[in-house]
Amino acid sequence: MKLSVVIPAYNEEESITHTLTSLHQTLNKYNIPHEICVTNDNSKDGTLRVLDELSLQIPTLVYYTNPGPNGFGYAVRYGLERFKGDCVAVFMADMSDDPEDLVKYYYKMLDGDYDCVFGSRWEKGGKVVDYPALKKVINRVANFIVKMVMGIKYNDTTNAFKLYKRETIEGIKPFLAPHFNLTIELPLKAMVRGYNYAVVPNSWTNRKYGESKLKIKEMGSRYFFILMYCLIEKYFSQGDFMKKNAAPKKEVSR
Repeated sequence: MKLSVVIPAYNEEESITHTLTSLHQTLNKYNIPHEICVTNDNSKDGTLRVLDELSLQIPTLVYYTNPGPNGFGYAVRYGLERFKGDCVAVFMADMSDDPEDLVKYYYKMLDGDYDCVFGSRWEKGGKVVDYPALKKVINRVANFIVKMVMGIKYNDTTNAFKLYKRETIEGIKPFLAPHFNLTIELPLKAMVRGYNYAVVPNSWTNRKYGESKLKIKEMGSRYFFILMYCLIEKYFSQGDFMKKNAAPKKEVSR
């Protein structure tokens, strides 16, 4: 099963080299067939130049420049429309995600034939390094609200680092979210539409360079909009968007 890794990148000149070389080396170590798909989201620094240089060193690297509109969600969606693999992971350009965790996701999907594999930083075995205290409080409150509203057990919906089969991505289109709220749209629509999933503990490490692109003040209403959309679909769509010929859901595996 060929793995595609979609990476949105905006002004990641200082981080992108370490991220891509580490990812490529790890996937090669496990002989995982893959492609690394980077969406340069109209960066204003030297990100595009670095990608040009890295493409000569990493044969599995492909990259695009998103002409606009721009934003995290748009950049991810740009990559999700262009990947070539049988499954696709969303991975952060700032090296906050661990390539070894992606290997665990991949083999979990293979072993259990899951439609999706979700990470959790808050399960036993998960961890966060240098996580800002205020951001952690907001994260846990937001995820608790999502759990209660949607009636799910999964506790890290806002975690962008997830793996989906190609058929799952096709089945949860069209995408609505243009910003970081895409991180909850993808998994919630997959759950609502009957795709099965497993949960794997993962780690998160705060970036060493650059600035976080997530602006918490701007995102509250946008997350709420996607949450309400998924809730409405769950209870009022009459199953119109359900996975075709869905088998009984597998239990969440940890």
